[in-house]
Amino acid sequence: MRILIIGGTRFIGVYLTKLLAATGHEVVLFNRGNHPAPVSGIEQIIGDRTVADEITQKLSSQHFDAIFDNNGRELADTQPVAELFAHKVQHFIYMSSAGVYLPAMELPHGEGDAVDPKSRHKGKHETEAYLTKLGIPFTSIRPTYIYGPQNYNQLESWFFDRLIRDRPIPIPGSGVHLTQLGHVEDLAAAMAQVLGCKRAIGQIYNVSGDRYVTFDNLARACAVAMGKSPENVKIVHYEPKSFDFGKRKAFPFRLQHFFASTAKATSELNWQPKYDLISGLKDSFHNDYLATGKDKLDVDFNVDEQIITVRD
Repeated sequence: MRILIIGGTRFIGVYLTKLLAATGHEVVLFNRGNHPAPVSGIEQIIGDRTVADEITQKLSSQHFDAIFDNNGRELADTQPVAELFAHKVQHFIYMSSAGVYLPAMELPHGEGDAVDPKSRHKGKHETEAYLTKLGIPFTSIRPTYIYGPQNYNQLESWFFDRLIRDRPIPIPGSGVHLTQLGHVEDLAAAMAQVLGCKRAIGQIYNVSGDRYVTFDNLARACAVAMGKSPENVKIVHYEPKSFDFGKRKAFPFRLQHFFASTAKATSELNWQPKYDLISGLKDSFHNDYLATGKDKLDVDFNVDEQIITVRD
């Protein structure tokens, strides 16, 4: 298949591009050209998706069997591409987020759960609704927290930064909130499995790891992945409402139970996660954190110190 990936040069896009190219697909990337293509020799069309005229100018003469929209956050991001290829593409795969779900009394979240109209990811759901109305053959992927090598979000590295320097881990609340992480390689594999799956047309799939972990145990799991004793991890719990952090981010996860069922994806896409949490964290620690020298960087712990000083 000739496949367009919008993005393709950072994190999820790197894994997906490599996987699709390795399985014989003709992959074309559309992005601003700020990063090199992850596979040599593939076509890269340079353009800015936020400029509708550039979408038309750069892509209207192109033919694709499938499109992966990896980085559309708002409806306005995706609408020009979807309208251009509405009747020309076999499959449009959209990267949504499990962050669209309304906090619920019962968990895990299922694909049919209510969405939060005030969520910062509401643009993702608006896009899903629009794709449905447009009638384009689409599938939406809703991951929870994504981790793994090349992650540009402070998730696992937030814990590694502190653990490698033998610092305490400041965790809001009681530390027993349950969350869920999915390895980026597993996410890319699920996305690739959507291709050619007629059953997936018009469907939404939660994609993540198949287990859940508390904040405290995530800190300990990171320690295990680093070769440290989980018993020696010093955790400091605090009440976030007692602090004024301003715009600074004190903790990388939302302070709520947040996890989703992946049963639909595993049963309908013939997909299973390759990584459990520890093996995935080891992959991230050794093949990214240490490999890129993040353990040698200067890290600002001023927010931590504010918390620890008050707690002490």
